[in-house]
Amino acid sequence: MSPYAHIIGWGMAVPEQVLTNDDLAKRMETSDEWIQSRTGIRERRIAESDQTTASLAYGAACEALEMARLKPTELDLIIVSTSSPEFIFPATACLVQDRLGARKAGAFDLLAACTGFIFALNMGTQAIRSGSIKNALIIGAETLSRLVDWSDRSTSILFGDGAGAFVLQASEERGGVISSVMRSDGSGGDLLCLPGGGSHAPASLETVAAGKHYIQMNGREVFRFATRVMTQATQEAIGAADLKMDDIQLVIPHQANLRIIEAALRGLSIPMDRCMVNIDRYGNTSTASIPIATYEAVKQGRLKAGDKVVFVGFGAGLTWGAAVAIWSGLEPGARKPLPVGLRFYARLRSFIRRIMRRIDALIWGRHNPYT
Repeated sequence: MSPYAHIIGWGMAVPEQVLTNDDLAKRMETSDEWIQSRTGIRERRIAESDQTTASLAYGAACEALEMARLKPTELDLIIVSTSSPEFIFPATACLVQDRLGARKAGAFDLLAACTGFIFALNMGTQAIRSGSIKNALIIGAETLSRLVDWSDRSTSILFGDGAGAFVLQASEERGGVISSVMRSDGSGGDLLCLPGGGSHAPASLETVAAGKHYIQMNGREVFRFATRVMTQATQEAIGAADLKMDDIQLVIPHQANLRIIEAALRGLSIPMDRCMVNIDRYGNTSTASIPIATYEAVKQGRLKAGDKVVFVGFGAGLTWGAAVAIWSGLEPGARKPLPVGLRFYARLRSFIRRIMRRIDALIWGRHNPYT
């Protein structure tokens, strides 16, 4: 029988810097009342200049590994879902892998916008179920504050920065992620996009002047799309798990907009007290929003071992999806902080490998046909 992918660790990392609606009102024509009534957001976290998508991802990963009592060297796979990667390449996941010292892990980025964490969770689950790996680290991380036009009221009020992570582990016991749904519709790609910087519109003076390196969104169309597909994906995932809506203890949706969440719940006939919402304090952290909300749901005692939970989201692409999991909870025992020595070893290993590469280049460089 195929092993199940249990969620055995979870972590989050958000910047300390808080940007409130009142702060935004000093920059543009808006108000706290206007923003809250349309989005449900009161404040969001903004990365400092020395914080990046990779550093936030690393922070969330360390906490998740500590909770799982797992060493980075025991990881087989690392997936970072992000729409604001450190670079186009190398993958942000590879930077996290190096910093963790996860020397046995393959690592790659996944881009499915705000639905990305669900897609990545499914990829990690399927790798475990195939028997090819035992442990996977799934991360959603964003610094979208660097991709918004702070003079555009329609987008700048929405997004925040942060990261969340799950550790998945193979187990013969039924549980963990038991069903997933992934869907996409590229015909709506222009409704939510960042048009500049890719091969279609490479960075140039013209693309910068035209604001093509900022997020652009048709809010009305996205709202209609989101409320429909979140309901559909939830129903499909629950059906695929051979469950009914009444079997679900908690729904954890992508934290995009409170009105979207409320509309989706009405379509599912689910009361708000069975839904985790924290958008008021973090805004839309895109692919990081579901693991961050999950972390807080556990901390608040709203998600306990044995509970059945639905993760559901939507995003640019257009993409949408959902996953149903039986929450594993923590095994008895205290958290095991990653030893300082282990973190030092990871940095030392990275440094030595870079030095060895330079030595190799000096020895063999004269034979290189490209020099």
